[in-house]
Amino acid sequence: MVAEKTLRFQGKNKDLDQLAQQIEQQLQTEGYKTQSTKAPLGNIIQATKAGILRDLFAADRAFTIMVSGQPADFTVHIGIGKWVQNLAVTAAETILLSGLFLAVDVPEMLWTTHVEGGIAKQITQIVG
Repeated sequence: MVAEKTLRFQGKNKDLDQLAQQIEQQLQTEGYKTQSTKAPLGNIIQATKAGILRDLFAADRAFTIMVSGQPADFTVHIGIGKWVQNLAVTAAETILLSGLFLAVDVPEMLWTTHVEGGIAKQITQIVG
C-alpha cells in the first residue's frame, strides 16, 4: 500500500524554488532534519524527525515532499520515502529508479496519514 497525499494548486503563480525553500524552513522550525535537491522532475525535500519516525518506522525512512509543475499549476506530493544519503548529490535517475515513495503497511499508513495531514495543512497555508 502506498500512502501519498497529493495537493494541486492552480492560479497561485508561485516561484516553486522559493516555495520548496519555505516548506523546508517550516519543517526545520518544527525540529525536522531536512535535505533537498532540485531534480528534473521537481524540487524534492526529505524530512525526518529523530525519535518519532525513527522509532516507529525503519531508520531509513523519511517524509518525502516533491513540488513539481509550473508557477500557475503545480502539485505537491507528500509521502514516505527512503532517506537518501546526500540527496543533493544523488543523481535524479537514482531517485526515479529507486521509487520516490515507498509502500507502507497499515500501522505505518495510519501514522503517516496523521502527520501528512499536518504537513499538508502547513503547505496550503504557505501557498496562500
